[in-house]
Amino acid sequence: MCSIMFKFGVNGAVHKTRDRPMKNFSMLVAFIIVALSLFAACQDVPAQAVQSADERASAGSEPDDPGPLASDLSARLKRRDILRAMRKVADWQLREAEDKYNIQWTYAALYDGFLAASKVTGDQQYRDRVLQVAAHNHWSLGPRFTHADDEAIGLTYLAFYAEKLDPQMLAPTRDGMNKVLAQPDDPQNLLWWWCDALYMAAPVLAQLTLATGDLRYVDFMDHEWSLTTAALYDPTEHLYYRDKRFLTMREPNGRKVFWSRGNGWVLAGLALVIQRLPANSPLRAKYIALYRAMAERIGALQPSDGLWRASLLDPDAYPAPEISSTAFFTYAIAWGINEHLLERKKCLPVVRMAWRGMLTHIYASGRLGNIQPIGAEPGKYKPSSSYVYGVGAFLMAGSELCQITGRAIPTGHNSE
Repeated sequence: MCSIMFKFGVNGAVHKTRDRPMKNFSMLVAFIIVALSLFAACQDVPAQAVQSADERASAGSEPDDPGPLASDLSARLKRRDILRAMRKVADWQLREAEDKYNIQWTYAALYDGFLAASKVTGDQQYRDRVLQVAAHNHWSLGPRFTHADDEAIGLTYLAFYAEKLDPQMLAPTRDGMNKVLAQPDDPQNLLWWWCDALYMAAPVLAQLTLATGDLRYVDFMDHEWSLTTAALYDPTEHLYYRDKRFLTMREPNGRKVFWSRGNGWVLAGLALVIQRLPANSPLRAKYIALYRAMAERIGALQPSDGLWRASLLDPDAYPAPEISSTAFFTYAIAWGINEHLLERKKCLPVVRMAWRGMLTHIYASGRLGNIQPIGAEPGKYKPSSSYVYGVGAFLMAGSELCQITGRAIPTGHNSE
């Protein structure tokens, strides 16, 4: 709410205007014009703030007293133990999110995890809840059709389409992406100007090509990915800047600013894209090379407790573990091990340490803590901080770790 006060005359007194009616009338009109313009300006900012606050409130919380940590989990990479941890976290999130489910990007990542959890556990309650959300929202994308965040939910819809081949599950995502493809290309104003978009939109386009046989989608994905990489990828560090603002910024230790979760989005996005590229695709070699370079660099930056911090190159400035990035890294690297794209002997200790570390941040209730809230750069947060996208990443990681145990499960929740 924005309040505006006007004062007429000295000390707020309203003077008689009988002797100068026209002059005072003109002043009154001027005040009204100013008032209306200021009121309009005041309306815009709170609306944006309310939307951001609502998005964050629906996606998670940071209670002062989350209760005790779990004491009934084992960090062994045994299928039974992995599934126990996954169910504990997934069951808590399923209850916690009730009355908050939506189709924002935050929940799209959760649904990726829920669908993976249902496949590996055999428990359909997670999948069924996602299906209810999709049907309730009529399989529609978000309102900003060119914004990758509002396209992320399309991957969920296409997962169900791959199962059922129901046209209503495909049409809104296909039509929305057709509008995006029809937009004029402007390399000076990137469509995917922030690295998170490589997770939000790129896999949707790759999956659309699988669903329809139309190569325009994957070709457009490759074009936009290349533009974003040219703008944000550091070929020396093998990491992505979150956006152009960070190209010249430095951390307190003088190192470049590489946001951990931003690179988690990218590495997981690479895994999701590669698994949707046919074996004979001319694009595979390019994306596999980028994936391997990033995975090797991120593995080398892993702290001794297995948990990456919010800043990849200045972990001391952000000492709290960051679970969402750790989970995305674990998912992507475990997937690479399973697909024989990464050396098992070298990379298995990385995901083993990461999984062991993540389990120490699960509470007795099932809450998964130390997840950085919605943001765009390294930040600080409470140990209890739990947000749905981090839970989704954790469940995706667990599903890939189950395969490492030797029991065959699908490698992608909606790959064909």
